[in-house]
Amino acid sequence: MSTLTVRRLLVDLKPPIARHWCGGDAFATAFFNALSMSFPLGEQLFIDSVKIGIATLPPAERARFEREIQDFIGQEATHRHLHTLFNQHLERQGLVNRWEQRIRRRAQVLDTIDPRNRVAVTAATEHFTAIFAEHLLAHPQVVTGAEPRLARLWLWHCAEESEHRSTAFDLYVAMGGNHAWRVRVFRIVSSQFVTDALRQTLANLWRDGTWWRPSTWAGGWRLLFGRQGLVRLGWPRWREYLREDFHPSQGDDRLARRWLADNAEWAPPVRAAA
Repeated sequence: MSTLTVRRLLVDLKPPIARHWCGGDAFATAFFNALSMSFPLGEQLFIDSVKIGIATLPPAERARFEREIQDFIGQEATHRHLHTLFNQHLERQGLVNRWEQRIRRRAQVLDTIDPRNRVAVTAATEHFTAIFAEHLLAHPQVVTGAEPRLARLWLWHCAEESEHRSTAFDLYVAMGGNHAWRVRVFRIVSSQFVTDALRQTLANLWRDGTWWRPSTWAGGWRLLFGRQGLVRLGWPRWREYLREDFHPSQGDDRLARRWLADNAEWAPPVRAAA
């Protein structure tokens, strides 16, 4: 089992944030804002899923996962709390969170089916967040122009997502989940995640009034499809999940570990890993 550390991030999210806080880039700001809008309910779905999942294991297996699941929940609960504060600023700026409504409807469906499906959805989504985390940590210039507290929020979140990227996957396997169903759920989650992220980003740009600016779409192309774009570089990592021998630990977490070590004063442990 992997070891996790629950931390508290020392950032003050009470002061207002700039409308185009990501270095003045309207598209990057709208995209990051969209992701943040999914986090409070999304992280709660992950927490509920692993709680339900571990409860289905026999006692010996449950004991093996107990501490890691506890710390996974601690990390996700902290992410949920801080992004709730972040999202309150977005609401005051006039942005409307539609993604949250879709997450709520899907969570209601997951409540009625095999718990392995809940955990499979969590594992699949965690692969997306791991891809994003690795990309942002490798290309921190994306948030270089942001306020230091906001850049720190996103890089810290990415580092912890990389740190716990295996938890839901391992739980799914321990619950008897198989490769074929894992891939099927991943394809469904992929379609929903990309569609939801795009819809919310476009909605944010529309309400922001930057939809028609050429610079908005130039920024979007750079962020997603440029030489160091998220989609261009993330596509091979997405495909890895389809392999039968895939495991999240095969990803490179060196940048995450380095960031956490170099910024330990900003993210001290609440409870260290055993």
